[in-house]
Amino acid sequence: MPAAPSDFSLPADPAALTLDSAFARLWRWFMTARVAIAVVLTLLLTTLFALVPALNVSRWLIGLCLAYLAATLAVRVFAQPAAPGRTFDPQWVSTIGVDLVAFSTLQYLQAAGINYSPLFAFPVLMGSVLGSGLLALASAAGVALLLLSDAWVQSLHTPADTASRFLQAGLTGSGLFALALLANQLAARLAREERTARRSQRAARVQAQVNELVIESLSDGILVVDARGRVQAANPAARNLLVFGRMQANALLDLTGQPEWLPLMDLAQSTLDRREAQLAEIALEEDGAGLRRIHVRTRLTPSNDNPAESLCVMFLQDLRELEARLRTEKLAAMGRMSAAVAHEIRNPLAAIAQANELMEEDLQEPALRQLSSLVRKNAQRLARIVDEILDISRVQHQGPAGPALLEVDPAVALACTDWATQNGIIGRMQLTLGAPRAQAPFDVDHLRRVLVNLLDNASRYASEQPDAIRVSTQFVAGQAMLQVWSDGPLLEPAVRRHLFEPFFSSESRSSGLGLYICRELCERHGAAIAYRRSRGPADPGAREGNEFFITFRPAAGALASAGSFDTIAA
Repeated sequence: MPAAPSDFSLPADPAALTLDSAFARLWRWFMTARVAIAVVLTLLLTTLFALVPALNVSRWLIGLCLAYLAATLAVRVFAQPAAPGRTFDPQWVSTIGVDLVAFSTLQYLQAAGINYSPLFAFPVLMGSVLGSGLLALASAAGVALLLLSDAWVQSLHTPADTASRFLQAGLTGSGLFALALLANQLAARLAREERTARRSQRAARVQAQVNELVIESLSDGILVVDARGRVQAANPAARNLLVFGRMQANALLDLTGQPEWLPLMDLAQSTLDRREAQLAEIALEEDGAGLRRIHVRTRLTPSNDNPAESLCVMFLQDLRELEARLRTEKLAAMGRMSAAVAHEIRNPLAAIAQANELMEEDLQEPALRQLSSLVRKNAQRLARIVDEILDISRVQHQGPAGPALLEVDPAVALACTDWATQNGIIGRMQLTLGAPRAQAPFDVDHLRRVLVNLLDNASRYASEQPDAIRVSTQFVAGQAMLQVWSDGPLLEPAVRRHLFEPFFSSESRSSGLGLYICRELCERHGAAIAYRRSRGPADPGAREGNEFFITFRPAAGALASAGSFDTIAA
């Protein structure tokens, strides 16, 4: 049967004890006190042996004290605290047992005529504090029997003092019983309080970790501001709203340090002065991107006595994100409606195009043929818009991509070559393939559609120079990447923010669906598409341009390295 848990705070499992627990600290103090008592006894008897020969202090008593000192030092240095159970504990032999043997020997022999009975209180106290109630009472009972035995032995030599010796031994034993019970109850109470404190600390630590995780992952910014405008805490969303990446994550913020933060400081001060929540919309100046509108809600932390200790908690929400979500929902509804309308337009549009072709066969006058050509071009444009709208519907309703893999470089080379040939701009495009053996889970036809959309967009804004459009692939960290770069002008911030949204375009004659379809197809295959302003990939020192890059999802068993670069000029 396993040992029952002790009355002390800690469980019987020694692995559960920690160096900073109350039990471990008390254990170290008691072991240190035992060493100190052994040193005092050794020095005392050695001094009496050397200076007072009349007391007849024998050498073997000094040896006993030295042995007791060695035993206490060994326990203090080599032993480790272990929570005792209700059954016999082996540590009792090396601690309380050794103390009782040493003290009782000195007491029976009355070494140097000294009364050693007060020393018996120490092992009783140690057993009561570090052990169970049963060990405490057993230790007190053992000491009481030793004292009564000593009184009986002494009464054999001096019968006249028998009553007083037995009375003193009985009173001392009774006092040790009371000491054992009282110390054990106090130790048990300390144990319960430590258990409660540790559970509370553990619960508080877990709650703090959960709160920190929730706050860190919130999309809304949270600021905790004091009366001086110093930010006591800020989650990553709040730092992104305020500092725009200019400061480190652990940098301290002061709302009075930047002029654009003063509206936040005024709102916090108003909350602290009025002692009530505030609601406002403020505009912050963002570097190179105009004003950023933020919806701010404030709350006041409760204070018990001093109102000056209250903190203002500010909840920040970027209105642009809220507007973007609303715009996305509207666009989704518009997309569903557009798909339905496109289905209805397709058949009449095909009839118009066919009728125009039949009519064009009989037209002879140049003016009428020019009008027919105009009808044909606009019908083709409308057909292309209808196809793009229906493509969106097809992409959104398709399931997840299959496990088919494609060779990135051959697929990119074939799509780019076909596009350049059809559009007659072979001399303006430069193709650099840097991942000859890389594979990616991507449908070949979908990759062609993505590349055609990106190349059409690049051709629309690129210059007429031979290397105005550059397509490159590379293999980095187990992932294949595709870049489409053109030397077009810098995009405006408002355009950059809405690049991949449907029906958004800076051109009046464009449907604004090309980049949106690219993003949908990439996400369907687990790839990511993004935009950045960069220099040409083949010539880092060249002019800047616009780059769209795709990071493919790693394929199972993909190569760890890409191999050498092969440059192909289209």
